[in-house]
Amino acid sequence: MKRFFPVLCIGMLVLSGCATGKPVRSDYKKDVLLRTSYGDMVLRLSDETPQHRDNFIRLVKSGYYNGVLFHRVIRDFMIQSGDPQSRNAPGGKPLGEGGPGYTIPAEFREQLFHRKGALAAAREGDDVNPQKASSGSQFYIVQGKVWTNGALDTLEWKRLNGRKIPGAYRKVYTTVGGAPHLDQHYTVFGRLVKGIAVLDKIAAVPTSKGKDRDRPIRNVTIIKAKMVKRQYP
Repeated sequence: MKRFFPVLCIGMLVLSGCATGKPVRSDYKKDVLLRTSYGDMVLRLSDETPQHRDNFIRLVKSGYYNGVLFHRVIRDFMIQSGDPQSRNAPGGKPLGEGGPGYTIPAEFREQLFHRKGALAAAREGDDVNPQKASSGSQFYIVQGKVWTNGALDTLEWKRLNGRKIPGAYRKVYTTVGGAPHLDQHYTVFGRLVKGIAVLDKIAAVPTSKGKDRDRPIRNVTIIKAKMVKRQYP
């Protein structure tokens, strides 16, 4: 099944059915610390995507992500987490179908794109999810690759149906890198502000080629996720 993000969610409930407890105003001035078995990463959520932002804060504050694995890792692409069924999952078990039982409406924003370090929401494929609604809990952090202008030209022609990649984004994709083919298909709702080296380290781990394809052979765990005082630009 050739899908960037396989079946991730259970049901198609609206956001109002999600985790209890609204974020408080001070949460919007904080970042999210992911303490992983490979080191710390700090995420900054975007105010341009308020439904995704508020949902992620609720889940973090409830402890939802504590003990959850990065269950899908593809080098030069992304690292994916947020499946509650991955917590204490035995080795070799395929993962990626768990979630809180609701989805979030897409919040595509032209200025939020899949540069390296982008935080975005996983989702079911277009065949069963034509509105491109996001998983209620599964997310990925983009590693991507550095592109040439020629490769971006080919991408526009073959996969983007002629949609042009803005010049400012081309500069990022040809220097910093990313995954431009996902733009405007998956909601980007934040970015990595600390821990690029940890992202690269996780993206390089050996992964399974079996029925649990792309799952790290040795678990990569989110030990704890929590809101922290903002310290980084």
